[in-house]
Amino acid sequence: MNSKGSITGNRPLRIIGYVRVSTEEQADSRAGLEAQIAAITDAARLRGAILARIIEDAAVSGGIPWEERPGLSQAIQRIEAGEADTLAIARIDRLSRSLLDFASLLERSRRKHWNVLALDAQVDTGTPSGELLVSVLASFSVFERRLIGARTKDAMAAKKAQGFHVGGRSTLATTTAVRIHSERRKGRTLAAIAEGLNRDGIATGKGGKRWYPSSVAAVLAAETPRHASATP
Repeated sequence: MNSKGSITGNRPLRIIGYVRVSTEEQADSRAGLEAQIAAITDAARLRGAILARIIEDAAVSGGIPWEERPGLSQAIQRIEAGEADTLAIARIDRLSRSLLDFASLLERSRRKHWNVLALDAQVDTGTPSGELLVSVLASFSVFERRLIGARTKDAMAAKKAQGFHVGGRSTLATTTAVRIHSERRKGRTLAAIAEGLNRDGIATGKGGKRWYPSSVAAVLAAETPRHASATP
């Protein structure tokens, strides 16, 4: 790759951007998504690259396997179909918060001959040094997230010990929880389950009107509801 970010020869770099936020609040405000979109758009312009499209995952956790993220899986499918040769992300943690999942994506990119461009690290996997650095930074990103999670858990435990109420109360109907667990056992993806709940107009546990893959994952992470084995 030359200094302008083009593939060797005269063909310009072709990019598909990927942006992601984890929570429903972030998805509704779109502030985080727009910031990532602006960073990828500017990077493509400065490199003289072709920005084929930008695909997003709204309210989708980075801990969800990439195959179950509708936006990311679509972006990779389009790249491997020849629409682009590079997947661009504003920050490494937008791609994955799981080191195992991240390593799987890198291995796939090697086998399928496409690159990952991480703007926060100013490197891409088209070079050996770039691939190494991205892997190292991803490891630190996972470590940092776990430290933050541990600190948050300790702080919540301390508040609870002092008599403070911690966390919100879910109003999710038992029948909805049973439905989610049942559909998941049948092999439906998080996105497909969320789509079905939205189509049927079912409210979330917090009274929201829209389900996201992360909303479904939160229900699945909770204790299996009573009668979950029954047919809904």
